[in-house]
Amino acid sequence: MDAFLLSTAVIFIAELGDKSQLMAMTFATRFKTIPVLIGITAATAIVHLISVIVGAALGAAIPTRPISIIAAIAFVGFGLWTLRGDQLTEEDEARSAGISNRNAIIAVGTVFFLAELGDKTMLATITLATTEGLVGTWLGSTLGMVAADALAIVVGRQMGARLPERAIRIGAAIAFFVFAAILFLEAL
Repeated sequence: MDAFLLSTAVIFIAELGDKSQLMAMTFATRFKTIPVLIGITAATAIVHLISVIVGAALGAAIPTRPISIIAAIAFVGFGLWTLRGDQLTEEDEARSAGISNRNAIIAVGTVFFLAELGDKTMLATITLATTEGLVGTWLGSTLGMVAADALAIVVGRQMGARLPERAIRIGAAIAFFVFAAILFLEAL
């Protein structure tokens, strides 16, 4: 349960202001919410399952103390990455153009799967899986990402483009720095 709660919180925070959250809002303006969420959930579950497997392999191969130090450094990096922010490129927007409603789930799932490979949420899930329970990390990281993207869809539809993106990025970065400090303390 600890792995589930921790990974849900970490990935939810990691997803705030992320490029895939912007993609979720964009897709939700073109398609119904439910197919978009189904596509996001399927892609996220697959990517995070891969991440957990990779994290478990790394966790088994490396002693706990170095993993905690590496994880803390990674979370500092995630915090800095979050401060930098993400934006949709023209290529990302072009991928979403010209897709029919009946193919929305496949389109959203495919785009999200590709966008998440190597993304900070994937790397954060790998990091968590090195020391936390695998099933809890997988389920929690999937739930955290889907919840953040669902929130983006709902808030985006209500508020349009007036989201306080800078404040969200700063808050999420601070949370990563706090997680990094906790990991450094545990390693010492």
